[in-house]
Amino acid sequence: MNEQVIQWGRSYTDASIAALVGDGRVHSRVYTDPAIFELEMERIFSSAWIYVGHESEVSKAGDYQMRSIGRTPVLMVRGIDQSVRVLINRCRHRGAQVCETESGNTKFFQCWYHGWTYDSTGALVSVTGKEGYGDRLNMKEMGLSQAPRTGSYRGFVFASLATDGESLETFLGNAGPIIDLLVDASPTGEIYADGGANKTEYLGNWKLVGMDGYHPHFVHASVFAAMHRNPEAGIGATHREDPFEDTARTRTLDFGHGHAMLDFRKHRINHYEPHAQFLKKTKGGAEYIEAMHKAYGGERARLLLSLGGDPHLGIFPNLQLIGNQIRIITPLACGLTQVTMTAVRLGGVSDEINAMRLRQHESFYGPAGSGSPDDAEIFERVQRGMAAEVNPWVEISRGMDREQTDADGNTVGLISDEVPQRGMMRYWSELMTASRVPQRSLA
Repeated sequence: MNEQVIQWGRSYTDASIAALVGDGRVHSRVYTDPAIFELEMERIFSSAWIYVGHESEVSKAGDYQMRSIGRTPVLMVRGIDQSVRVLINRCRHRGAQVCETESGNTKFFQCWYHGWTYDSTGALVSVTGKEGYGDRLNMKEMGLSQAPRTGSYRGFVFASLATDGESLETFLGNAGPIIDLLVDASPTGEIYADGGANKTEYLGNWKLVGMDGYHPHFVHASVFAAMHRNPEAGIGATHREDPFEDTARTRTLDFGHGHAMLDFRKHRINHYEPHAQFLKKTKGGAEYIEAMHKAYGGERARLLLSLGGDPHLGIFPNLQLIGNQIRIITPLACGLTQVTMTAVRLGGVSDEINAMRLRQHESFYGPAGSGSPDDAEIFERVQRGMAAEVNPWVEISRGMDREQTDADGNTVGLISDEVPQRGMMRYWSELMTASRVPQRSLA
């Protein structure tokens, strides 16, 4: 093996990066080496399409959300012109952040250092002591910088710090219509990311999060026991047939570009009738079912209702749509990750249905939930274990010999197969090759 793979603190070549991802295995250094993390910040998070937020989070002029793209602090803002922009949270004068509050509404962002002031479109509207610059300062050219490229799919806002590269549509590929399974869970095609958010941090690498159908019986054993005692415990809860058994109708899908899905569609639709009966017991449930059939037709409505807005989709590198939530993964260091989980409210349904969705989210993914704390704990144990330098390879070969390709070109495996992990690491390896890095402007 190339010596540069083995030695800590050395620079990596394209060949040595490629050597870190083998045939059904990954070198632990991918998760533990700070030098690899630095390259990820440049070649993935500063170059690829990164999810920033949902348009419903900035519904009124002046609304903003403070987010990050890799190490770059950004603001998703709805301007006074009603356009949603991704602005760099950095004063054009001496570089201080112009906003330090996670979210809110404002007409102006004022730098605390020297008082330069910008409006909600990012335009520079006031400079203290402007006469001191003479004719050297062109205020029209000194507004807050914008992400070089932004795009939106069904209200999901993405941005890229690269000045060129593939379109958002091409990047999403076959994963795009899977996002529709969440948005179209509303009979009006409207979702709102205003159900509250909770954050967690764990001492582990960002690539450990989610899209694993192999772990639930072990990491969440007590949760599964409770679910089997009450198989109709909420939206999409149909556990008469265990969805995480390889004999079930569930599958893993690799869409390319690192996007993956735990596909519950055939499993959930098989349990539509008991689920519909459960819905009808909730205030507004019968009306919801009727509205969905009217909006989408019988077959599509049955699928959407049975899924309950849970596509169980991962969009590389930092977005996951799981359960009733939009999840943002933010790498802070090679061994430190922040996860933000925002509950989703559906448009066109009763308050009681949305309240039930929120309670379900809290019960599994909340700070005192039955699921997320388990995941954070196991990620930390994995990170500690991967520090070992003896036999440092991580195995991701499960199901390699039985995966197939469907009619749309997606790779398909059984629910416990490590199809998502292989797809993610395949695309990771492509992006981490220097020749593929899009150009970024130094202007």
